[in-house]
Amino acid sequence: MVYNKVEICGINTATLKVLPEKEKQRLLKEAKQGNKKAREDLINGNLRLVLSVIQRFTNRGENLDDLFQVGCIGLIKAIDNFDTSHDVRFSTYAVPMIIGEVRRYLRDNNPIRVSRSLRDTAYHAMQIKERISNEKGYEPTVEEIAKEMNLKKEEVVIALEAVVDPVSFYEPVYSNGGDTIFLMDQIGSNETDRDWLDEIVLKEEIKNLPDREKNILSMRFMKGMTQTEVADEIGISQAQVSRLEKNAIDSIKKQ
Repeated sequence: MVYNKVEICGINTATLKVLPEKEKQRLLKEAKQGNKKAREDLINGNLRLVLSVIQRFTNRGENLDDLFQVGCIGLIKAIDNFDTSHDVRFSTYAVPMIIGEVRRYLRDNNPIRVSRSLRDTAYHAMQIKERISNEKGYEPTVEEIAKEMNLKKEEVVIALEAVVDPVSFYEPVYSNGGDTIFLMDQIGSNETDRDWLDEIVLKEEIKNLPDREKNILSMRFMKGMTQTEVADEIGISQAQVSRLEKNAIDSIKKQ
């Protein structure tokens, strides 16, 4: 992701640095031991991650400075609650925390209040959707969900649409140290938010690839070039391109 020079809260986002994962883990351990400098370095080294998340919410007319500051609160919570003994990348843990904080802010500052009955209808519909998906192996239509609920299709659609903005499946509902339970853990998954998370994590992983492999992936999947065309472009054999491409994809899949 390319960041233009944008001033947010007095920060030039074009100069935001990205910490290597090993450096993050080292700083996290030191921060857990009470090292305030390590905690500050962690915050500063993950501001670009915050920016990645809040850019998903910029079409709502919210002040970008406010969203950035709220996202930083989520980042700080993630740093303070992260358990270094778990085999999880910090960014994978932090992104839902940041999203949850931004969603909470948008919900609390949204003048529109959704009724409890409408929320209950939406949650029930989501549970039915999850159950059918698990039992039958496909995503049910709105008509199928409405039939099980003995409701009109329009009623189900309205209920689901009503909770899209104010309710996030990544909203933390319980936290005990580093063991956090999100709404998605209890009632299923929100495909839109999951896609956001996947995309952000994917970009984080691509950043860690060697420059040549990043270039190959860009030419193959962004520019639509064949392996032979890529080989001619960078001066190596098609077999080498194939091997490097496979290694890069395997590395991303592994993470």
